[in-house]
Amino acid sequence: MTTHRGHGRGNVRGRSRRRRWPAVVVTGALVAGAAGWAVVYGPLKPGAEAPTVADPEAVRTAKAFLGSWAAGDLAAAGRLTDAPAKAEETLRNFTAGLEIAKPVLTPGAARPEGEAGARLAFAAKMPVASLGTWSYGSELAVARTDAGWRVRWELPLIHPQLNEKQRFKLVEEESSELAAVDRDGKAISAAEHPSLVSVLGLGGGRPRGEVQVVDRITGETKGTAVRFGPDPGKDGGPLRTTIDARTQAAAEKALARHAAGRNAGLVAVRIDSGEVVAVVNGPAGGFNRAFQGTYAPGSTWKVVTSAALLAKGVVTPRTRVDCPKYLTVGKQFHNVETSEIPDATFRQDFIHSCNTAFVALRGRLANDEMTVFAKEYFGLGPEWKTGVSSVDAEVPVPADEPEKAASLFGQGRLRTNPLAMASVTATAVSGTFHQPLLVKGTEQPAVATKPLPREVVASLRSLMRDTVTDGSAKVLAGVPGEVGAKTGTAEVTEDGNNNGWLVAYDGKIAVACVVEEAESGSGSAGPVLRDLLNELAG
Repeated sequence: MTTHRGHGRGNVRGRSRRRRWPAVVVTGALVAGAAGWAVVYGPLKPGAEAPTVADPEAVRTAKAFLGSWAAGDLAAAGRLTDAPAKAEETLRNFTAGLEIAKPVLTPGAARPEGEAGARLAFAAKMPVASLGTWSYGSELAVARTDAGWRVRWELPLIHPQLNEKQRFKLVEEESSELAAVDRDGKAISAAEHPSLVSVLGLGGGRPRGEVQVVDRITGETKGTAVRFGPDPGKDGGPLRTTIDARTQAAAEKALARHAAGRNAGLVAVRIDSGEVVAVVNGPAGGFNRAFQGTYAPGSTWKVVTSAALLAKGVVTPRTRVDCPKYLTVGKQFHNVETSEIPDATFRQDFIHSCNTAFVALRGRLANDEMTVFAKEYFGLGPEWKTGVSSVDAEVPVPADEPEKAASLFGQGRLRTNPLAMASVTATAVSGTFHQPLLVKGTEQPAVATKPLPREVVASLRSLMRDTVTDGSAKVLAGVPGEVGAKTGTAEVTEDGNNNGWLVAYDGKIAVACVVEEAESGSGSAGPVLRDLLNELAG
């Protein structure tokens, strides 16, 4: 049975649940936005010449407004307008009511407006619930006030069709069935695999819905701003996925047993193809953090850092790289429980996850080297198309030395998720990047990468295997076969709980798991992957 749900309050009204705002970076590419409204300024004073270039302070104000809006700091965005309270309220209702989790707002070209003003076009990408991305263009105007430059607050700023007479309403079409098949063509049951509900969407794996334009007073539908999914009655066949039913079932069982109600995500991919064979979230059916989460990867990122250092010839597993308790680079860095390994080899640093040793090697890599290396060898940074909504990894160039030091062991502004880290693991142990795929037939953009040198792959496999037999991932030591892994404990706040990570591989799959509010990767994600890999080996 198909049902419809509408949302509307003031501007728009959302459902009761709340989403956490991930960190958002407003990009600086010049993208032409679509003009949809006008703000009229007074005429120029007699004899005055119109400016030919927008005032830089006005442009900075406009971009700061977009940045605050995108990051979810709506109070700050409101303060940059000439109607702070109204702006904050309207922006909050807009994003909550349409279930927009992570706006991406790209500023375009600025131009002067009148004697004392500027106009900035921008492109908006609004991920609406689990339906898809709503892309459109708009403009905002900035004027000089007694308080300085301020954005002129008007409803069409948010979207050209929004005004005092019209608002938006989200209508979703739901079904009780997945109507999808696994890699062998067998039907996937929502009851048997509840985690796939938030990943594939109900209703044939092709969620449908629309954002309607409605009259603010009568609620009468005036039109459709954007439509998601195929037209009803068309392309009605089941969604063909790469899911392996056995792996999916084992992963759901393991995560449910050990996550203990905490937020968690897991992805397993085939090493030889990048095909996703399992994707699980905790709670099942909740936010798809496995594909759409934005996490610091913690020490699991040392797989990528080590690949870069090994490929450059900076280290070998036998190279001496001391592991002190503390190392100061603008701020003090330390290891878990302030451990140390005097006169350590790089092998010991890796398998025991020594942060300070990696910090000490920061000068051997150029500032942008990790960003470039991650893209060229691991395919991280460019857009991926898996067939469902996913968030791409972010590997920004560090802004300073402390950030560079932190990024080498997976902190700073690095953002990944289990999808990205499962792919990283598969690439590390095979040497070849395969863009992950969940829905067969998805047209994937070309992501140009280079193969890792064979000696680097051999070293990475050896280091990850040693991490299981002698290092921080001994939780997997009893799993049959040649299993390798890397643990990670990612700091979220200085005084809060960490996120626990573990990435691992066996003969066929690479898997990544994150558990929020954990003490360590081995203690939280470790039992999950141990049970999963044991089940598959049986």
